[in-house]
Amino acid sequence: MTDTIQRPALPDHLSADARSPHHVAAVFEHDIGIRFNDKERGDVEEYCISEGWVKVPAGKARDRKGQPLLIKLKGKVEAFYK
Repeated sequence: MTDTIQRPALPDHLSADARSPHHVAAVFEHDIGIRFNDKERGDVEEYCISEGWVKVPAGKARDRKGQPLLIKLKGKVEAFYK
């Protein structure tokens, strides 16, 4: 069998939050992975490859709207389809 599913190109800046202008729903129909500083991470909420940062939840802390508080980590970012 050959893989005939056409996957959209991964954007430079992507957010998992549907309210963000950087959210691309077509990308989330497929399983994606983020490699940060040569280690695969599963908790990335937002990333920017060109600026070299990811945003991840800061423990169990929540803001007043119930969304997780995010911290920005800088380093080498790679996005890929699994």
